[in-house]
Amino acid sequence: MLPGAVVAMVALITLVHFARSFLSPERDVVVQLWFAFIPARYVAGFFPFPGGIAADVWTFVTYALLHGSWVHLITNAVWLVAFGSAVSRRFGAVRFWVFSAVAAAGGAALHLALHMGDPIPVVGASAAIAGQMAAAARFVFDAGGPMVLRRGGTDDRAFKRPAASLADTFRNRSALLFIVIWFGINLAVGLGSSVSGGQAIAWEAHIGGFLVGLLLFRIFDPVPPR
Repeated sequence: MLPGAVVAMVALITLVHFARSFLSPERDVVVQLWFAFIPARYVAGFFPFPGGIAADVWTFVTYALLHGSWVHLITNAVWLVAFGSAVSRRFGAVRFWVFSAVAAAGGAALHLALHMGDPIPVVGASAAIAGQMAAAARFVFDAGGPMVLRRGGTDDRAFKRPAASLADTFRNRSALLFIVIWFGINLAVGLGSSVSGGQAIAWEAHIGGFLVGLLLFRIFDPVPPR
């Protein structure tokens, strides 16, 4: 059974996209100006964006609620269910939501640092989900963890075992392989889309969210360390 926090998050991003599907293109642009993350917003003298300083802050998180298409949304929802469920079962609902917001903000921050002044809106929960993936890597591959336990893998005790340190995570072959493959895929997809001239993918935001999840996991983890 999926954790309620995950179901609620999937429902929220779905409802937001469903509501936007009824808007005219002009009105949807207005929504993006208010809630998407747009690096140009932080350049003095650029187009006067609505929302002022408050929107300068909240768009670091609200962009994660918007998606470019139903395919974009469904893809993110699948990964959210796959990895967010493990993190939610460990963190609990409130910590899970706050952690996801911080990961989204971290992704936006790295994207901003590398694309200052870019007028292209960034949307999608990918950075938040990348943070969830990284957080999951900190405990699911441990001995007795949900990815290793051969029986009773859905037992909550598998999600509540004390996690290894970050250094030990990198010594765990399964966790290290997952991290290496994750970075390889994101770099390949991101750089490939840039070279081919296809639809821009905010892969830097993915990396920012992943780093937040990897490095700040211990701050949010309610389970005492070993």
